[in-house]
This record gives sequence, C-alpha cells and structure tokens, in this order.
Amino acid sequence: MEGTAEVSGMIAALPHELSPWAMFLSAHIVVQVVMVGLALASVATWTVAIAKAVELRRAHRRLAEVTKLLGEVRSLAEASARVGSGDGVEEALIAAAMREAHLSAGVCGHGLKERVATRLERIEAAAGRRMSAGTGVLASIGSTAPFVGLFGTVWGIMNSFIGIARSHTTNLAVVAPGIAEALLATAIGLVAAIPAVIVYNCLARAIVGYRAQLTDLSAMVARHVSRDLDRRVLPFAEAAE
Repeated sequence: MEGTAEVSGMIAALPHELSPWAMFLSAHIVVQVVMVGLALASVATWTVAIAKAVELRRAHRRLAEVTKLLGEVRSLAEASARVGSGDGVEEALIAAAMREAHLSAGVCGHGLKERVATRLERIEAAAGRRMSAGTGVLASIGSTAPFVGLFGTVWGIMNSFIGIARSHTTNLAVVAPGIAEALLATAIGLVAAIPAVIVYNCLARAIVGYRAQLTDLSAMVARHVSRDLDRRVLPFAEAAE
C-alpha cells in the first residue's frame, strides 16, 4: 500500500502540460544548457545565412554592372574614370592594373601583363576569403549540433533511470516525462543542424559562382591591359617602350 501511495503521489506531482517549453523548464540543468546552446547556434545559422545572402546579392549585382561597363569602354583608363574610386573589389582590380602600369613605366622587357596578372590573382584570392568568412561556423554547427543534442539526451535519460531506481517503479507515467525531456535535446540539435548544412551548401555554391564571376571580371581587366599595350594608350605606352 505504501508503494502504491508513493507512486500515486509521484504521478500526481508530474507536470500536467508536456509542451516543449514546459519540458524545457522541468529538464535537468545540464540538458537546459545544451538546449540553450543549440538554440543560440540556430540563431547564429540564420544570422549568417541572411547576412551572406544580402552580401552575395549585392556583390553579384555590382560585378555584373562593372563587367558590362568593361565590355563597353575602349580602354582601362576610361573604365577607371567611369567606375570611380571605392573600396570594392571591382575598383581594386582596375586600380591594381593601372598602378602596375605606372610603376612599370620605363622598365625594360614585356612582363607587364604577367605582373598585372599576379596582382589580380592576389586580389581575387583575398576577395574569395572575405566572402567565405563566417561559413565555417555553419559547417561546425551542422557537424556538431546532433552530437551535442545527443549528449543532452543521454544525460537526461541517465537522470530518468536514476529517478526510476530511486522510486522503485517502472510505471510509464513516471518514466515518460523524463525521457521526453531528454529526447527534446536531440530534436533541437537536429533543428539546429539541418538548416546549417543546407545553408552551408547553398552558400558554398553561391560563393563558387561569385568567384567565377570575379575571375571573368579579372580576365576582362587583363584583356584591356593587353589592348592598351598594343594601342600604346597612356599610361601603358611608357611601360611598353
């Protein structure tokens, strides 16, 4: 009778509401920390996704505009005048070619195009690294979040079994809430990991496209350098003599 009364008391003490929020509040402190960490990871995923989507959209639009402009002008000096000065990678590519032409004025040999190409390659590589910044966080979240959630689940189930041992009962009504709280950690881990993997793959493809577009722009700058050298158009005339 005493055991039955004890079990009845435990059942009465169980939470009547088993919503995700109620399970979070009644979970062990370690499981709560895991859930909060996974929730923050999910927020970081969507923050990076939105920020990178806006950044890539602007970069693609700007690269398309400058690429079209380079296809219309007859010289790199004209392109530099129309693009203007700025801190974008497009302005940096054109400015680097112009600067190398000025620095190469009076230099014997025909290595201007090679020197310009090396400058453009370095700028391309730096721009690619800047655009990829932050995506490593998504890869880390996507690969580790399920295991972090699993850790919370294991810890929660371990505490549930400890409670079963202390209560000397296997009544499902007593066991189920603790196990449900533990499994909630795994669910949150998957909610954090799946979008992170999807967003990372989407951003990786978009960044590859951005780098290809940047390579096309760099090739157009190199072609203008070659044309200006053949035409003896300033400031390249002095470099070619």
